[in-house]
Amino acid sequence: MPFMAHSLADAIHKACQTFQSLAAQQAIFDQLVAAAVTTLRSGGKILTCGNGGSAADALHLAEELVGRFARDRHPLPALALNADPTLLTCIGNDYGFEHVFARQVTALAEPRDLLVVFSSSGNSPNIVHALKAARERGCRSVALLGKTGGAARGLADIEWIVTGTDTARIQEAHTLILHCLLEAIERELGLG
Repeated sequence: MPFMAHSLADAIHKACQTFQSLAAQQAIFDQLVAAAVTTLRSGGKILTCGNGGSAADALHLAEELVGRFARDRHPLPALALNADPTLLTCIGNDYGFEHVFARQVTALAEPRDLLVVFSSSGNSPNIVHALKAARERGCRSVALLGKTGGAARGLADIEWIVTGTDTARIQEAHTLILHCLLEAIERELGLG
């Protein structure tokens, strides 16, 4: 018997509704693009982080900046703070998992850098601590959040809260946002 709780058509419909809701956030998107482009033009780097599926988004953003998105071009400086399992387990073991990103932000972030965090709930303690560490370092920050924004709400210089309760739809929206951001970065820097 096929699984009938949610049909593919229902999932597509909900995803389309979530994507449509993003169109009203053009001003936030413009701020996000401006922050990223300013960072890269000034010789800064983009640091990213997240947990679980949001860690995949953080990795995705960093690899597309260092590698390429749409066209062959010079690499752009970016680093996913959730990419090194030895570093994560070292910091987690010695200081607690809630500090795995903040400790790296403290070590690596400079005022001209930009921290981009992904969290579908906004309630991950390590994301909250990373945003606070960025503020202490004078590093600008962007939070791509979901639901109500959770404990991370209000901690970033720029925040984009994808409303809704479905984690999968929120993560899909975050992926669309990061793809649009990458396209805009390449266009604004004359790379695409």
